[in-house]
Amino acid sequence: MKLVRTPLLLLLLLALVAACGPARRGEPFTALQLEPAEKKGREHFMHHCNPCHPGGAAGLGPALNNKPLPRWAIRLQVRHGLGAMPGFSKTEIPDEELEAIIGYLKALRAKGHS
Repeated sequence: MKLVRTPLLLLLLLALVAACGPARRGEPFTALQLEPAEKKGREHFMHHCNPCHPGGAAGLGPALNNKPLPRWAIRLQVRHGLGAMPGFSKTEIPDEELEAIIGYLKALRAKGHS
């Protein structure tokens, strides 16, 4: 009896996870009303971050648009890496570009795109 329950529970758990859908909800990012600085942040995000975090959702890396991290924590993560994410030096992502990316991510959360 125990052998039958374990696969059934596993299947139910997998179905529940699959039903949750992607982390990002709402209108596409391209339809957002962004300030000029936030638009610049989106450009830098698309260049540096989008390959692993497509549209801010989970991809090769985890979703970014559903994490209410403070600016300092995002900076720390980008500069030093954590887990599978590598760190990026100031020559790879200059401070000005990183600040614009953080501003863009904060705008996404503030505008309800998490």
